[in-house]
Amino acid sequence: MRVLLEVKDSKADFVMELLRSLSYVKAKPISEEKAKLMEEIKEAVSEMKLIRAGKKKARNAEDFLNEL
Repeated sequence: MRVLLEVKDSKADFVMELLRSLSYVKAKPISEEKAKLMEEIKEAVSEMKLIRAGKKKARNAEDFLNEL
């Protein structure tokens, strides 16, 4: 299982040391940018699930491209 934790900067070193001390846990920090990207992808997947379930209307591709 993978878990993403959000920890205050002042406590990050302690939490990382604690996690690394557990033989059954692999822990490595990720950048703020990567964490944000992961969250955005998660939101996009959730939105796609709602669209497929018919609970949300999809946007026109032309409107999407014009927005870019």
